[in-house]
Amino acid sequence: MPVKRKKTSPTGKSPGSLTVKKNRHIGAEKRKAELPAKRKRQYKHILESEREEGRSEKVAKRIAMATVNKTRSKKGETKKQ
Repeated sequence: MPVKRKKTSPTGKSPGSLTVKKNRHIGAEKRKAELPAKRKRQYKHILESEREEGRSEKVAKRIAMATVNKTRSKKGETKKQ
């Protein structure tokens, strides 16, 4: 008979002891405010397109910001460290 193991998280804690961060996408709104006008327009356009496709507001925002960040990175508009 196989041994049943207690499920644990990657940190070794039990699942009940994990804390969930709420509003973890607040940073995206702050980053959006710092974008150039061209990227703000791109974000708005992608957001509208995703909403028309039936995505939730939360998912549409995430996809729009990820796409803008990807474009900025590709075009060399991000901060270099």
